[in-house]
Amino acid sequence: MADLDAVRAFVGKDHGLVTVATTRDDGSVQASVVNAGVINHPVSGTPVVGLVAVGGSAKLRHLRARPQTTVNFRAGWQWITVEGTADLAGPDDPAEGIDAEGLRLLLREIFTAAGGTHDNFEEYDRVMAAERRTAVLITPTRIYGVGV
Repeated sequence: MADLDAVRAFVGKDHGLVTVATTRDDGSVQASVVNAGVINHPVSGTPVVGLVAVGGSAKLRHLRARPQTTVNFRAGWQWITVEGTADLAGPDDPAEGIDAEGLRLLLREIFTAAGGTHDNFEEYDRVMAAERRTAVLITPTRIYGVGV
C-alpha cells in the first residue's frame, strides 16, 4: 500500500488534478475534477489530502452528510487513489482551531500544494471569500495505485 509521501510525489505529474467522488443521498456517486495536494492538517498536524470546494456545491452537501470520499490522481497510465474521511473548514463549515485568518492561509496552502501559482494573492483571497470556498481535508484510510 502506498502512503502520502507517494501521493505528494505524484501531485506534480498532472497539476494536482484529481477526480473526487462523494455519495449522494440516494447512494449514487457524484464525481468532479478539482486540484488537490498534500498538506499537514492545520489542527492535528497529520498529513492529509487537501482540496478546495466552492461554497454551496453538491460536493460540500454530500460531505457534510457523509464525509467518506475518494480522490484519484492520474497521469498517463499511472494513478494513485486515496480513500478517507473529510474534515471541512470554511465560512459555512466552522472548524475548531481555524479562524478567518487561518482559513485564508489554509486555502492558499492547499492551492500551492496542488501546484498552483498566483501573481496576486490578495485577489485570490478576495475570490475565495466571495465564493465562500471551503477547505476539504481528507484523512486517508486507504491509499493504493498502479505505477507509483
